[in-house]
Amino acid sequence: MMKRFGSQSMVLPIKRVLMRRPGKSLLAADANEWHYGTLFNAEKAISQYNAFANLIGQSGAEIAWIEDNNDGLCDAMFTQDASLVTDHGAVLLNMGKKLRTPEPKLHGTTYEALDIPILGALSGNAKIEGGDFIWLDEKTIVVGCGFRSNREGIDQLNALLNPFDIKVIGFDLPVWQGAEACLHLMSMISPLDEKLALIYSPLMPTAFYNLLLEKGFTLLDCHPEEYLSSGGLNLNVLPVKPKECIMIDGFPLTKKQMEDAGCTVHVFEGDALCIACEGGPTCLTNPILRG
Repeated sequence: MMKRFGSQSMVLPIKRVLMRRPGKSLLAADANEWHYGTLFNAEKAISQYNAFANLIGQSGAEIAWIEDNNDGLCDAMFTQDASLVTDHGAVLLNMGKKLRTPEPKLHGTTYEALDIPILGALSGNAKIEGGDFIWLDEKTIVVGCGFRSNREGIDQLNALLNPFDIKVIGFDLPVWQGAEACLHLMSMISPLDEKLALIYSPLMPTAFYNLLLEKGFTLLDCHPEEYLSSGGLNLNVLPVKPKECIMIDGFPLTKKQMEDAGCTVHVFEGDALCIACEGGPTCLTNPILRG
């Protein structure tokens, strides 16, 4: 029987991915309420999203769509954040941004329709958003603890995943631009291959940085001027397979770094969508199946 789900890697080829195309909800968005930047333009953002979705399709991945039924959930297009999929089933997360609280339920309904088992859900004060975790390896998840994710979330996720020999460890994130801004763990690291990652070292927890070196990672420290001008979105890079990735256009120094390290890089315009709405290509996708 063909495998339907399973994703315990950041870089293996994406075969199936959960996405939500922005529509009426984004067109009606209050930019101040959702903390969108001055570059926000809903119609342009939707056009840019469609170009991004075409790149995902060209990679060979099957897209499982969550529909925007004018539910007002503007950030739900960032499907990475509300759930995670393991080889054993899905876990519904609990959002740190209050406006996004209903999103895990949307994911749960979709997984049920796709016949993907749900292992459980974070509850109470436990918070984890998907942008705050990476698979360090197939048995280890790293979570960044900041304004969007907390230690109680890590404890509950460990309780759900330890029976499957998966360990969750956490590192504290800096305050940086404050509680309203979106600083996730993946605001400072994007894995590109099993032992290769693009990073912004000034914001990285020292213990996490040292752990990556101990694990044998090669770390590409991105250019600070492009990081700061993009709000960190220059390094929000999505691998569709090892050393082949998608990034936002307009950051040539970062792109060249990856190409010099042997990566193939595809780009799309993302100023109105990603820069303005604080989420890049990784955030816009939730891999259901990699392998």
